Amino acid sequence: MGNETDKKFTWVIKNFSSLGSKSLGAFTRGVDNASCFLSLYLVVHNLQSFSSGWRRHAKFSFTVVNQIPGEVSQLREIQYWFDQKYIIRGFQSMIPLSDLNARDSEIDVLEVVGELDVPVVTTDIVDINGFQVLSSQVESANSLFEKHPNIASNVRAKNPHLRTTYLNVILGLTKILCKSSEELSNSDLDEAYSALRFVITAGFKLDWLEKALKEACEIRIQEIDEKLNDLTEKRADMDALLNSLK
Repeated sequence: MGNETDKKFTWVIKNFSSLGSKSLGAFTRGVDNASCFLSLYLVVHNLQSFSSGWRRHAKFSFTVVNQIPGEVSQLREIQYWFDQKYIIRGFQSMIPLSDLNARDSEIDVLEVVGELDVPVVTTDIVDINGFQVLSSQVESANSLFEKHPNIASNVRAKNPHLRTTYLNVILGLTKILCKSSEELSNSDLDEAYSALRFVITAGFKLDWLEKALKEACEIRIQEIDEKLNDLTEKRADMDALLNSLK
């Protein structure tokens, strides 16, 4: 699930451990230790659209969540300057492939969070009801807990990074449901359901969010049915016209 607001963007990749695609790297100096790890990078796209001498500062993090109780999730955060010389930044050794491919591995979600043109100074972290959030998220997080004070009463996770990941997913879902039905694609709704199941499994009480998502799907289905009925009527008119010309 991808989401972009202003200069901040977030991706959540569902069923990450089951993805079949792989990348093959050739190392001119022999076998590189990096070949034994999952590597994650951000790459500048559409370089031709940037003016000469461009330079952008970005802060981003990668989170790999393991669904097995007691297993530690992986979080890596860093800040970099991107420019014409350095168009790719990231982590060469995010997680060992042996862990990713283990039989008992249940890595279901990879979250990528990035923000462009952030100040070089570290962004303040604020504790909201036991969840570490960015200062820019305080308003939306406070609003969430004010409307639903018991939302996290059954959450078992104690790892602060994992708890932050869960909250980011929920905040992302609320933003998606603020969109009009015309802006929501079938893919958006499908990915939203997957993300919702992920956070419900973690113990969050999200009946209200599940209801809102169901209503959004019903509205979407109604709109599709109306379009189909319109097309059916147009088809009937064309058939009638063809019959009159015979």
